[in-house]
Amino acid sequence: MAINGHIPYSHEIIAINGILIFLAFLDKNNAVNKISQIVAGVQKDPFNSLYKKILLPSQTLCRKEFTYSGYSYGELFELAAGIRKTLSKRGPERTLCLCTENKAIIAACVLASLGGACRLILPYSFSAHALAEMYEAVGFNAAIADHPEEMPPGVETITPLAGSPADINPETIRDPDSPFLYLFTGGSTGAPKVWSKSPRNLFSEVFYLKDKFAISDKDLFVATVPPYHIYGLLFSVLLPFLAHARLLPDIYTFPQEIISTTNKHKATVLVSVPIHYRALHVDNLSTPSLKIAFSSSGVLDRSDGLHFHKKTGVGITEIYGSTETGGIATRCISEQTDSWQPFDIVSWKLIGQRLSIASDLASPEMKRDAEGFCLTGDEARPDKDNRFVLLGRADGIVKVAGKRVDLQDVQNKIRTLPTVRDAVAVAIPVEKGRENVIAAVVACDLTETHLKRLLMDMLEPYAVPRQVKIVAQIARTAAGKIDRRRIEQLFRKSK
Repeated sequence: MAINGHIPYSHEIIAINGILIFLAFLDKNNAVNKISQIVAGVQKDPFNSLYKKILLPSQTLCRKEFTYSGYSYGELFELAAGIRKTLSKRGPERTLCLCTENKAIIAACVLASLGGACRLILPYSFSAHALAEMYEAVGFNAAIADHPEEMPPGVETITPLAGSPADINPETIRDPDSPFLYLFTGGSTGAPKVWSKSPRNLFSEVFYLKDKFAISDKDLFVATVPPYHIYGLLFSVLLPFLAHARLLPDIYTFPQEIISTTNKHKATVLVSVPIHYRALHVDNLSTPSLKIAFSSSGVLDRSDGLHFHKKTGVGITEIYGSTETGGIATRCISEQTDSWQPFDIVSWKLIGQRLSIASDLASPEMKRDAEGFCLTGDEARPDKDNRFVLLGRADGIVKVAGKRVDLQDVQNKIRTLPTVRDAVAVAIPVEKGRENVIAAVVACDLTETHLKRLLMDMLEPYAVPRQVKIVAQIARTAAGKIDRRRIEQLFRKSK
């Protein structure tokens, strides 16, 4: 179990020590002293030695493709330089909202930000009301947008243009512990609404994933998830970038489209989510080029995972974590276990039944105890071999179609509607308990149709209750509490 989440990059230290021995044999004292200082720096903070290389691409790398038949790595750095130059003319450091699904643009913006151009915000949705809510909560003065007409008034839309890579000075790379990227999880996804990430938070995880799963420049990524959520950002943009791999530029969601694209281009890495693995539960599933398949943003249905394994020979690797905690643990469907194996760079303990973690991946806003541990929103029990089994959420946040929904927030927004006297929002398991839909009992004078229509302007579509029961009054216990279990049973009986 790693302490404080530091990554043991022993391969670098071993390599430098080998050089030291060789130079000592040649009696090159000055060179030995120089490399001794390097070794001391690597041993003190192994992350820094890798982090500082990000803005130092080789000529060979610059000639390689980043997106399939699209941007090269060299063009990526040119874009980053152009973005930095454009924003530098606007005065002090800007806050740039990335409302785009273009993976190359997102990667270039990350590079520009590391070079000091701007802070970045990734929204949870591109809808007009979500952007307005985000603008009011955190503010931003510039955006790169696929649909600029959705931007709040006063926000400048930036068009990315190529520049000279010389405009990005690797010597002025951003402090690795200074927050530079903000992930907005507002709307129906709980509080706080913004989680910041430092370069160490993000890239420590990516360096670890690259080594753990042996991702290399020979790999080609295909993804079914957008790149503006943490999972998509890490696995479909930053991981291929740091591995000097290639990625397919589009987002593929239909089962035959995923299969045909994977096979046509001989993709080796699939980045997807449970709802898409459910769609891939088809007889003609065959992807001989795949070597690894990732899943996150919800619990993978075992039958879908077993079907995928049977048809492709690849056991789906599930990633457990959250925006605020970063990655925590992994398990593979081929292991046939419910328990999770923590990342080597993550320490964990239980406080009662509450899972608590310590790592370099957690956002600065996470409250830490004296030992540096943060409480997660999940309950767990220990298992053998330093593994743990998740027991469920300790709060009111549930997953719907892979998205986090805060039941309390949904409930509170229903209560603000006209004539609503009381409301209760619950999650009803479907598909053998592996997925949820939102349901609500509402004491009001509205019709179900009218209620849902009003909520569409307040919530993301996946958070709007699919099932609604209008009642005169919501019954409570003698202690004045709502019997949620009884309400959940009410909806199950009506299915």
